Amino acid sequence: MLDIKDFSIFDNQPSFDFKGLLLKILGYWKWFVICIALGLIIAYQINIRKEKIYAMQTMISIKEESNPFFTSNTSLVFNWGGTSDQVSSTSTILQSRSHNELVVDKLQFYIDYLSQGKYKMVDAYGSVPFSISIDKIKGQLVNQVIGIKFINASEYEIRIPFEANSVSLVNYTDNSYSNTAVAVGDFVKRYKVGDRVSLPFLDWKLQINDKPGFYTGNEYYVRLNDFDGTVSRYRNINVNVDAKAGSILTLSLQGTNKARMVEYLNATVKMLIKNQLDSKNQFATNTISFIDSTLVAMEKQLKTTGNELKTFRKDKNIFDIEEGGAKFSDKMLDFDVERDQITRKVAYYNSLKSYLKNSVDYSKLPAPSVAGIEDPNIAANVSKLIALSTQRSEMAYAVKSDKIFKDFDNQMAAVKNVLLENINSAKSSLQYDLALINGKIGQAESTIKRLPDEQQELLKIKRKYDLSDNIYNTFLQKRSEADIVKAANLSDIHFIDPAKDIGGGLIGPKTSVNYVLAIFLGILIPLLFVFIIFFINNSIQNTEDINKLTQIPLIGVIGLNEEKTTLAVFEKPKSAMSESFRAIRSSLQFLYKKKQLDGAKTLMITSSVSGEGKTFCSINIATVFALSEKKTVILGLDLRKPRLAEEFGIENKDGIVNYLIKQKSLQEITNKTVIPHLDVILSGPVPPNPSELIISEGMNELMEELKKKYDYIILDTPPVGLVSDSLELVQFADTTIYVVRQNYTKKDMIMLLNTRIRRGELENVSILLNGFENKAKYGSAYGSAYGYGYGTYGYSYNDNQEVKSTIADRLKKIFKK
Repeated sequence: MLDIKDFSIFDNQPSFDFKGLLLKILGYWKWFVICIALGLIIAYQINIRKEKIYAMQTMISIKEESNPFFTSNTSLVFNWGGTSDQVSSTSTILQSRSHNELVVDKLQFYIDYLSQGKYKMVDAYGSVPFSISIDKIKGQLVNQVIGIKFINASEYEIRIPFEANSVSLVNYTDNSYSNTAVAVGDFVKRYKVGDRVSLPFLDWKLQINDKPGFYTGNEYYVRLNDFDGTVSRYRNINVNVDAKAGSILTLSLQGTNKARMVEYLNATVKMLIKNQLDSKNQFATNTISFIDSTLVAMEKQLKTTGNELKTFRKDKNIFDIEEGGAKFSDKMLDFDVERDQITRKVAYYNSLKSYLKNSVDYSKLPAPSVAGIEDPNIAANVSKLIALSTQRSEMAYAVKSDKIFKDFDNQMAAVKNVLLENINSAKSSLQYDLALINGKIGQAESTIKRLPDEQQELLKIKRKYDLSDNIYNTFLQKRSEADIVKAANLSDIHFIDPAKDIGGGLIGPKTSVNYVLAIFLGILIPLLFVFIIFFINNSIQNTEDINKLTQIPLIGVIGLNEEKTTLAVFEKPKSAMSESFRAIRSSLQFLYKKKQLDGAKTLMITSSVSGEGKTFCSINIATVFALSEKKTVILGLDLRKPRLAEEFGIENKDGIVNYLIKQKSLQEITNKTVIPHLDVILSGPVPPNPSELIISEGMNELMEELKKKYDYIILDTPPVGLVSDSLELVQFADTTIYVVRQNYTKKDMIMLLNTRIRRGELENVSILLNGFENKAKYGSAYGSAYGYGYGTYGYSYNDNQEVKSTIADRLKKIFKK
């Protein structure tokens, strides 16, 4: 029946050992050095292979420019709603797809010019001695590197490596794709500079630039890219508004080629200026178009009435006829002109009203002044409506937010409603004016009817001619005004600092960041490794571990044996290890004295499992007793796996087993050693029943004989954690040393030792810490250093198996001093 004291759950549980962790980290300093060195080497290789990154920028200002020829009579210009609105619109346009498509197409930036760098191909735009002009309506080989090698100043060679029997082609007029068949392998062909290259997959002309420098024999590369993909890259242009001056914008690009970025930044601003000026001139352009169509009609009408007047005057005394109606001619002209003006205004209002109700694009509206309308409300609202409509159409390519479009639609709807109200009010007033002038014309015509028929006919023809001539001259004047206004318009966007390569501009790569990251990872990776080892390693690390786990006293600490011999004390008696064993001898003598033992003293040395060094400790403890001129004997009581014979170089022929079965006497099994006063009794042949032999009466007889002959009897026993033989030998031992080994003995074995002591299976026990290293590394080569290993105990005590080193053991051998 088990006693409650048998349960190890009542032992003190170990707490976190920060000191042990720190010592373990310091013990792996070589790992940290190697990982940091490797990280720095990798970071260096990455840094030298990275292309340098530059930043180029240009600065523009947005200032609302008024036309110096603008008057209330022309009214052919409009603004965009103020500077703040223009800044927002400009930022959006610069990043819009439609705007960047125009710039990329103009610069043909979908063509890459490359050269072979030290590690890879680099962008050589601006430094190659040639340029390519492609035929956009023909399919061009896309995303394929094309080699160009100059044979001489006027001849070059094209080399294209085809890896498949089909290649993709792009047509840059509509960005459509197609495929064409090719022969697998290198396509090589020579051409003259300036000659057209006409192939099923390529159509271009190569021209040498001005001042190309020396280029004969050099090799360059060209790559035609996807148009939409190229545009997408340039839409990432960075637009920043100056915090102190809200009308100033800074445009910047980052890349590997400064010449390409400088040209693109300047080109995108120039394109913006052109488009903005075209939009600003839209009102004047619409007006000029309307006037031109009106002038054509008036010119035709004027020609018809002129011919009619010429025919009437033929064969007549025109002076007599004109004299009679001259006083009515000027008066009727004034009335007709006034009525035409009113009629044109009404017609404009009717047309504008119909346009507002039936159309959604208001960018084509002509200026109200073309019909003689000077109402500032009408002119301002028409101008605003055109501006809103123009902005909305431009933003359709850059903005995907329905809310923004709804805001524009709401604003235009509000302006339309105001305009419709203005139109209704203005038309009412014009209808009244038209009625008045029609009345005056009616009175004048009644008077004219009293004149002779010929005079009436002449006045009728002349009225039509004079009216057409007056309208024609009026529209000619308005067209001239519109041309002046259009020519005098200025863009609201101005360069402050055009982009320019003045040296510098380097912003990357951040080599220091890579080095810092390399050092960080060089520390982190081995640190994680040490953490994993520390937390999964359940073995004894130091004396603090022993003190936390048990109340059993610690009799001594033995360092790691760096030599290949087991006779450490005998061969190096002045070493630190020898002094450690002498200290243990002193402690044992104190224990024997405390127990008031007389005569021979016995010492049993055991451990939890094999490989912890109990045989090594047995030999050297026996040696220090023998060197003090005490007759000492070591008994090899590990009958299952004897090791003493190997350590002393003696054949394990006769031993304890022979004595216990009455084959040999004590004198016959006792062996002298090279160490004075030290004898050794081997275990002898491996018996089939080791436990039964140990508990036999022969064992008692053996111990009695030994006590008569020796001062100290050292019992080298099997591991107590694996077999029960050692427990049977406790009765013969005055004191027991329990050997634990750093980085080898599991902490659970100490718990088992506590349980055995509670149950009285072991008595007078002291612990010896063996194989101790201050750096507390994981694992050791202890077994191989001592020339033996008990690793097989943990698997099968009765089977002879070759000891296999663990991965940790192998790693330690690599980094061991």
